[in-house]
Amino acid sequence: MIIPFQQLAPETLKAVLESFALREGTDYGEQEVGLESKLEQLKGQLQRGELLLCFDEPSESINLITPQQAREMGL
Repeated sequence: MIIPFQQLAPETLKAVLESFALREGTDYGEQEVGLESKLEQLKGQLQRGELLLCFDEPSESINLITPQQAREMGL
């Protein structure tokens, strides 16, 4: 299920983005990027529609996916 990020409280959105940014294997290129920069990048991608918030009911987890991934999942 796609969740419009605008419906989340700012604190909740920040927590979701932090969780995603801190996951093992999240790569931001050759240079190390600080957490606040990562959060701003992710929020910008959400605002531009490059990323979507997806809630997976069976696992009760939230992930960030691309619109292409959403189409492939039939969302």
